[in-house]
Amino acid sequence: MARYLISFDDGSMDHIPEADLPAVGEAAHAVVREAKAAGVWIFGGGVRRQQTTIVAADGTILLGPTIETKAVVGGFSIIEVPTLDEALIWAARIAKSCQCAQEVREIMFDRES
Repeated sequence: MARYLISFDDGSMDHIPEADLPAVGEAAHAVVREAKAAGVWIFGGGVRRQQTTIVAADGTILLGPTIETKAVVGGFSIIEVPTLDEALIWAARIAKSCQCAQEVREIMFDRES
């Protein structure tokens, strides 16, 4: 079994009207419940917008937000499934429920983690 990170960029859900957010949240939670029932759900959640603190390689702490042009993660799911094809099926369900595109990446196996 492989683990996959399914994620979307910060701001990807900004097009959703405020009034629609409860229904979108319930749709996303329904997919999470289905993934849990199927035994594939590991962990997931949203990430607060630009509340970043960075700890550098030398241990220096830099308080965020940092001003950068690269995309940052807005939310993620970690699932464990036998194949990439199955991960893509779950990503499609998440994308439909959240009304935004999802990126799928395999998490490298490390027997120490």
